[in-house]
Amino acid sequence: MPNIKYSLSLLLFVFLILLLGGCWSKRELNELAIVAAVGVDRVNEQYEISVQIVNPGQVASKKATSQSPVITYHATGKSLFEAIRKLTTLTPRKPYYSHAQIIIIGEELAEEGMNNILDLFQRDPEGRSEFNILIARDTTAKEVLSILTPLEDIPAKNILNALKSSEKAIGATDSVILDDLINSLSGKGNSAVLSTIELHGDSAIGNNQTNVERIQNPAILKFGDFALFKDYKLVGFLTMAESKSYNYMNNHIKSTFEILSCPEKGKLTTEVTNSEAKITGRVQHGHPKINIKLKVEQNVADVNCTIDLTKPQNITALNKATSEAIKKGLEQTLDTMQKTYKVDALQFAEILYRQDYKGWNKIKDNWATLFPEIDVKVQVTVNTQGIGTSLNKDLQKSR
Repeated sequence: MPNIKYSLSLLLFVFLILLLGGCWSKRELNELAIVAAVGVDRVNEQYEISVQIVNPGQVASKKATSQSPVITYHATGKSLFEAIRKLTTLTPRKPYYSHAQIIIIGEELAEEGMNNILDLFQRDPEGRSEFNILIARDTTAKEVLSILTPLEDIPAKNILNALKSSEKAIGATDSVILDDLINSLSGKGNSAVLSTIELHGDSAIGNNQTNVERIQNPAILKFGDFALFKDYKLVGFLTMAESKSYNYMNNHIKSTFEILSCPEKGKLTTEVTNSEAKITGRVQHGHPKINIKLKVEQNVADVNCTIDLTKPQNITALNKATSEAIKKGLEQTLDTMQKTYKVDALQFAEILYRQDYKGWNKIKDNWATLFPEIDVKVQVTVNTQGIGTSLNKDLQKSR
């Protein structure tokens, strides 16, 4: 009996110790400043960090007030870590990064190299690997995070939602998280792509509450073309069309559209509902070979010409025209990445390493020389599934 009492007492003691231990590192919410987004720039040979902090009282309030839903703080330092620590001298609460959704990196800093920045955020115990990384093009991360946005009280949330929406509707953007970016840049191709964000309009008004009180916003944030990276450095940009073609090859198209010329005159637009790319590679006689096969499914969306879509031969012609247009875009994008920038953004090196290990080992030391001259074969197959309601002949003739 005494042994049972002793065991129960010991168990209760251990349980209480565990409860107390859980409280030692606890921090009350009202002691923290919740960071929604982080921006990093290079200014006068120093790092400048900007943090967008949620104003909890304003966000939770159901009444309209003159206060902004977010507050942006900035600090500079010789190192990024110093700049982060200096923020604590400006904010009334300790910045808390675990809820941050976005990191925006300024173009100048991206050109200089961002390996140290990514390393710091990855090793930060209070950080998170689900950060979405964006590049501020023709502006600074500081200015981007200073813009107040309509519809969403928290601009960082507005940016993230717009990024996801653009991915699903156009297919020329992509959300890339911290871990995936580091894996791509540290892989055998040492390359990656990131979406860019641009500031259009008057930034001086954009950081004022009046920017969201007008029908037309004086300052807006807009996603631009893909930024290309090699060895952690920004080396160039794709066009909007090339960005979409890259996503086709990288299996990141959720939905998009293609605009085609009709046989006589006018335009026809199709909605791409599904696409599936398969990239294979091998080494033959010391030369890498890459094959890209893309299967696309589409529906007819918008017809601004005279065409009878009930005729099988017209659907066959439509499939052919779409496949030729997409293939041309893919080949142009490959040429830009291989010849102009020499960036292995599609990870051909990794594909050869996985699919032809022996062949890869024979050419890996000459990869930088071989990559621009790789023979890439592109095959695109298109299937039109939905043609919608056929127009009557009188309506067709009226066009």
